[in-house]
Amino acid sequence: MGMRGNIRRDDKHRILRAGESIRADGKYQFKYYINGKAKFVYSWRLEPTDKLPVGKKPCLSLRELEKKIGYDLDTMCDPEQKNITVMELVERYLRTKTGVKPQTLTNYNFVRNILLKEDFSGKRIGTIKTSDAKLFLIKLQSDGRGYSTIKTVRGILRPAFQMAVDDDIIVKNPFGFQLAGVVVNDSKTREAITKEQMRKFLKFVHDDNTYCKYYEAVYILFHTGMRISEFCGLTLKDIDLENRIVNIDHQLQRTSDMRYIIQSTKTSAGTRKIPIKEDVARCFQAIIEDREKPKREKFVDGYCGFLYLDDEGMPLVAMHWENRFSRMVDKYNEIYRIQMPTITPHVCRHTYCSNQAKAGMNPKTLQYLMGHSDIGVTLNVYTHLGLEDAAEELRRMEELQNARQEMNRTKEDAV
Repeated sequence: MGMRGNIRRDDKHRILRAGESIRADGKYQFKYYINGKAKFVYSWRLEPTDKLPVGKKPCLSLRELEKKIGYDLDTMCDPEQKNITVMELVERYLRTKTGVKPQTLTNYNFVRNILLKEDFSGKRIGTIKTSDAKLFLIKLQSDGRGYSTIKTVRGILRPAFQMAVDDDIIVKNPFGFQLAGVVVNDSKTREAITKEQMRKFLKFVHDDNTYCKYYEAVYILFHTGMRISEFCGLTLKDIDLENRIVNIDHQLQRTSDMRYIIQSTKTSAGTRKIPIKEDVARCFQAIIEDREKPKREKFVDGYCGFLYLDDEGMPLVAMHWENRFSRMVDKYNEIYRIQMPTITPHVCRHTYCSNQAKAGMNPKTLQYLMGHSDIGVTLNVYTHLGLEDAAEELRRMEELQNARQEMNRTKEDAV
């Protein structure tokens, strides 16, 4: 390398820029600083047109590397942090999520286990393009992962990469696209059952020698729309039969390590007081009267007096009811030729919501009763109404109009 004054040149007499130099082994070097700390990049070539020395691995030229670094520095992105892997970014993001509910932690671990099996998790975040992100989700679906699972995985990756954008590590979030346009939504919607199906199922439960003891619970779920975890969390103090009001301000959960815990409702809107009709009140009264008081009430985070208890005096949880509903439907279908569709506690909730929508309940009132934080969730029920529902609504409007016309004619005749 030759020098003339402050000008430095390489062995081809090309002028080297500030920060550029040549090491003793002939490799080009560029020195730059981030937060006062010196950083280096190296290449066997100065310009893209330079030939690669024999036996050396292909690499970007020094000037190409400088251009990339210049872009990173201009956009305030840290080029070093761009080398962390997707998995490292996800772990960093999850460490920021404190005070989450046990079920949320379970979902986090679920996503971790999926990512650890994928080569995608080992890629450097600075190399991930939008097309890479889309192809990864498409691969998950082609490997047999369901839409809901893919949605859960993306629900972690998208905010994790957004954190990298906010931290000035990368410029653009590669997961900032709409999921519906990338993978096929093959998930099955939990449909409400018809009023006739509900009537037949309730009659079966009521008359069955084995499951009749759960009739009141099934009836309540169909006629209040409560989440099953909310119903499991109800205590004697939450039932005001005199004023026909049920207080919902917590839910009962059982964690994966079999611990019983009390949590706040799913959303702030879930905390509510719901009025109940006389038939529902009678069901609660029957449950309370039939409830065998244990020798010693079990407490869960300060709560006691749960409506349904197991043989050990512990309250029933969602899984217990899921299993009971499954066995009830199986027995029904063994007896009757016309089969009953899948019925779960959540189907009861969806059925209640649909029935109230069909009855013409104000959407905001229904939103409150359901404990939905977003009116869009409630309005989605109205979009499920079909031709028969529309025809019934038009028929009712026509009858109302005819009644008004008849009243007007009566008044005119009276005059």
